[in-house]
Amino acid sequence: MAYYSIFPQKDTTIYSNPDRDLLNTGNDEILELAKEKGDNNNIYYPSRILIQFSDSDIQTAINKNNNFTASLQLFSIEHKNLSSTQNIEIYPLVKTWNEGTGRYSNIPTSSNGSSWIYRDNITTKTTWLTSNFLSGTTGSVSSSLITAGGGEWYTGSGFEIHQNFTSNDPLDINVDVTPIVQKYSASLLASQAYPIGIPNKGFLIKYSDDIEADISGSNGNLSYFSVDTHTIFPPKLTFKWDDSIHPYNFVSEGVKTSGELNVSLYKNKEEYNINEEATFRLNVRDKYPNRTFVTSSNYLNIGYFTSTSYYSVRDAHTEEIVIPFDDNCTKLSADSEGMYFKLYMNGLQPERYYRLLFKHINNDGIEIFDNDYYFKVVR
Repeated sequence: MAYYSIFPQKDTTIYSNPDRDLLNTGNDEILELAKEKGDNNNIYYPSRILIQFSDSDIQTAINKNNNFTASLQLFSIEHKNLSSTQNIEIYPLVKTWNEGTGRYSNIPTSSNGSSWIYRDNITTKTTWLTSNFLSGTTGSVSSSLITAGGGEWYTGSGFEIHQNFTSNDPLDINVDVTPIVQKYSASLLASQAYPIGIPNKGFLIKYSDDIEADISGSNGNLSYFSVDTHTIFPPKLTFKWDDSIHPYNFVSEGVKTSGELNVSLYKNKEEYNINEEATFRLNVRDKYPNRTFVTSSNYLNIGYFTSTSYYSVRDAHTEEIVIPFDDNCTKLSADSEGMYFKLYMNGLQPERYYRLLFKHINNDGIEIFDNDYYFKVVR
């Protein structure tokens, strides 16, 4: 019943355009996959994205539950001149790289971090390998008209992730990178070597080889918020698992298999510190209780959703779905006090209000409870 998100340690875009192949953009608010037309020719040059999450953040997430899935998410901005189909590839990087503090618009060009040519900076000048790659790795670019460089990455089964877009699809990147993160985990926690484990050097995101090699035209620009954005949409690596517990199955135990319900939160605060691991509790009761002659109030009876019940989190201002209803990983739990779930606040943006929604499936069908269940995350 858990979503646990971490945010990048660093990210940048590197450009193969000859006018920008030494450019560092580590401080830009935008990451982009683009094919730029050369200033002095008709060649279209691709860019690539580098992004890395810290070892300590990954280890903390894995230690919470090692039976996880992990997804890499980048949130789209306004894209330009897109073709009908977009194919991107994601690989784990082989070598360390410097983020730098450059920006695309800097004049003169800043090169104090990684670029298409160098993985560190223009002073030390440690180049990306362009041939004689280590076994199981590759790099550079397939067109001889584009300057060699652009990163080194692992390849082969378990190291390659693909996402395809069509013109009608949402253009956020949201891909399952569990196989790669499991290899990071094997290296971090068990010191396993390649191919079982690999050190975490981050991810490389690129257009597919055929798109990059087609120098005759642009595929458009895919643009995403970076970790340096001043919005609520930085990239994130989200770990998901199901540790829900729901031992109640029968009406006699208080399970609401039919009928209208009132649902409220109780024992919950209005504000939570960003470092908190909060437990939210729900009070579930019949809206119209059956008339019975008892010595205590019906409102004191513990009620339960069925085991097919879930939570979701939205940004209260933008309505952005932060945590979706997930049939596997946002199940509500139940104990002797009622329904509950846990929420990790450090996966949310601070100084924001959020709204909780609940989905309950029973014999009457599906019902969504959205009754102004708000909370705020603070620093």
